[in-house]
Amino acid sequence: MSTFTQFMKENKKKKENTTYAATRSIVDKNGEPVLWTLRPVSSRENAEIREDCMEEVQVLGKPNAYRQKMNTAKYISKILVASCVSPDLYDRELQDSYGVMSPEDLLFALVDDPGEYDAFTAFVQDFNGFTKSFEEKVEEAKN
Repeated sequence: MSTFTQFMKENKKKKENTTYAATRSIVDKNGEPVLWTLRPVSSRENAEIREDCMEEVQVLGKPNAYRQKMNTAKYISKILVASCVSPDLYDRELQDSYGVMSPEDLLFALVDDPGEYDAFTAFVQDFNGFTKSFEEKVEEAKN
């Protein structure tokens, strides 16, 4: 049986940052892929990102009827950006060096191999506690 004190904040385990080589195209002086530092995204941050990625879509054949639809590509890129500590995707100088103006666009410029981007997405989702990818959940919900 649990006690009230077990739920106190000082008893909660803190999830630590981790590292991951998001791309093989950015290497150190020894030719090894540079590790990125990633942090866990909180449930509140996830909810805010999810809300930001919802779009109103008109229901076909029903004038003035709309439903919400998740923009999954936007959601995934925002979760990846929110998880990334290093490199700092908000750094203006880094964005300028790639000719982009947003952290999401910088992420796509840095990890421009689709296979690496998908692997990075899977790693971040797993790190943040998602046992199935968002796409798998969407497909499961459709069936």
